[in-house]
Amino acid sequence: MTRYIKQSRILVAVDCIIFGFDGYELKLLLIKRGFEPEKNKWSLMGGFVQSDEKPEDAASRVLKQLTGLENVYMEQLLVFGKPNRDPIERTVSITYFALIDIKKYEKQLSDDYRAEWFPLNRVPKLIFDHDEMVQNAKNKLRYKAALHPILFELLPEKFTIPQIMTLYEQVYDVELDKRNFTRKLRSTGLLIKQLDKDKENSKKGAFYYKLDKATYKEKFTKFLNFVSNPEY
Repeated sequence: MTRYIKQSRILVAVDCIIFGFDGYELKLLLIKRGFEPEKNKWSLMGGFVQSDEKPEDAASRVLKQLTGLENVYMEQLLVFGKPNRDPIERTVSITYFALIDIKKYEKQLSDDYRAEWFPLNRVPKLIFDHDEMVQNAKNKLRYKAALHPILFELLPEKFTIPQIMTLYEQVYDVELDKRNFTRKLRSTGLLIKQLDKDKENSKKGAFYYKLDKATYKEKFTKFLNFVSNPEY
């Protein structure tokens, strides 16, 4: 078998930045690392790319191992490859970020990894360069959400306008004007108003809405500039 001579071997890993929303807070899913170095410290969920799989398949495998989820919104972010980023061996990591509805899948989390959800503004110190990975994922999420309605991936099938507003405020760390936000949201034509209300979180009750999936792709660019002057 022909090989490239005078070249050292480098390990390739994937790390998954998993964002979730429980209706009140935007959160990040972390695990306790089970081996040295940095054993028992908080970490993103990751693993090595096997010789017979593509990086995206490795990321999907890692996500399924932790959450039991398949076919969720996930996209490649950046490659992290500083020579000393892993003290054991030279390792290049390809990062992916995923968006899931916490309430729908929280019971599927694997106990093997001691996974725990943390509010995005109270994330503990992470191992290696994982803090940098999370910051880059937050920036990419802000950028994508300003152009496309991807934040709906974090919501349950039925949701309220206050829930969407809370989610956008947490993603962008801003305080939005309720009347203006509601007007812009309804103008997209992507929402279908339901007859029932959420009466647990307000006295009057807030009507539930559903995403109009039939026009979702057609109007995918309707959220352009949905948040004024977003900072990425």
